[in-house]
Amino acid sequence: MPLPHDLCARVQNAFRARHLRVCVDHTTQNLGILSILLRAGFVSSLSRGTPAGPSPDAFLQAGDAYRRIWADLKFRDDRPVLAAMELVSRPSRRVFMDAGEIRRMCSGRRAQQVKPLGMGEVAIVRTANKEHEWLEAREALRLGLEGEVICRVR
Repeated sequence: MPLPHDLCARVQNAFRARHLRVCVDHTTQNLGILSILLRAGFVSSLSRGTPAGPSPDAFLQAGDAYRRIWADLKFRDDRPVLAAMELVSRPSRRVFMDAGEIRRMCSGRRAQQVKPLGMGEVAIVRTANKEHEWLEAREALRLGLEGEVICRVR
């Protein structure tokens, strides 16, 4: 499984360079994280395509190595909506939280060594539940699921 730091770096660099869209590899992890960013309002749309551009028809014809996800980035008053996207769980130090710790993080208190979520900030959690594998922290809290806190976005 690819590490999420590649997605975090690509998205953050694309916002800082004022690109209109960013292209990432087509994996379940990238699709899950980008769909959370879409629901949270950091990205305006997602489409499937190839390295040449977003094209669902070309996506179906392409092999697995050439499949990409294209995310249209969102700007407000010529400033990027996404200010920072940083990893919480690293390969050297995984951060797993139960529902109580996720509740503390979402309600403004420190949980383990993770700072509390601020206004407009989103934390992405990977759960063991295959139906709800990638969730925003508040959704995981509402469903009572525990998991690994992958990254936070503000």
